Amino acid sequence: MAKLSDLILELDRVLEPASFSDYCPNGLQVEGRSEVERVVTGVSASVELFERALAAGADLVITHHGLFWDGDDPRVIGAQRARLRLLLGADVSLAAYHLPLDAHHALGNNALIASGIGAVIEQPLGLAAGRRVGCQARFDGDGVSAAELVQRIATLTAREPLAFLAGPERVRSVGIVSGGGASSVREAIDLELDAFITGEPAEWARALARESAIHFIAAGHHATETFGVRALGELLAREFGIEHSYVEIANPV
Repeated sequence: MAKLSDLILELDRVLEPASFSDYCPNGLQVEGRSEVERVVTGVSASVELFERALAAGADLVITHHGLFWDGDDPRVIGAQRARLRLLLGADVSLAAYHLPLDAHHALGNNALIASGIGAVIEQPLGLAAGRRVGCQARFDGDGVSAAELVQRIATLTAREPLAFLAGPERVRSVGIVSGGGASSVREAIDLELDAFITGEPAEWARALARESAIHFIAAGHHATETFGVRALGELLAREFGIEHSYVEIANPV
């Protein structure tokens, strides 16, 4: 058992959300009971996630995509009412970390993708709200073949990525920006990287990749952002002795 306030303080200490300008509030979004025995993590806030979290005995749910976003209807109606009703009715808390979780050097989505495909991070890449949230990474030695890179990504994300293979036969350098980071391929091109990995594809990316001789690989917005929240849950379980489980809500996007 741990105090909710201590868990949020630790997450805020690690991720430093106050240093980010984001499209949503980071940190505690819905306050529930003060003691936490089990944390459940998932990518995006939804009724299905909350129902499964409650069934698993969650006291705290942590997501990458939370409930509140700039420009959304501020009224508590429809889907938002249904989501909040589940949490408040069960006295369960919700915390969400968006850009801070993409950007973290060890627990972030992009850092974990780089590690998962066997690449070593060299420097940040990919601007979002004024901060670099992705990374530039390199493979040791002679690199890997384009086909091997695609296979490593497929294995890591458990789905077949959309790949526009227009770069060199051997991939030595790669840019990674998870989620909706397609526009950062332009930065990867300027840096003369061999490949670029993101979540969502863009219609214009196929032609740009071909004309710029870079591999463009879209592995799914959801699929590229499962890693950070799981890492947060595992961190809390280790440091506070609480239980953690990750709930996967299938999403092909």
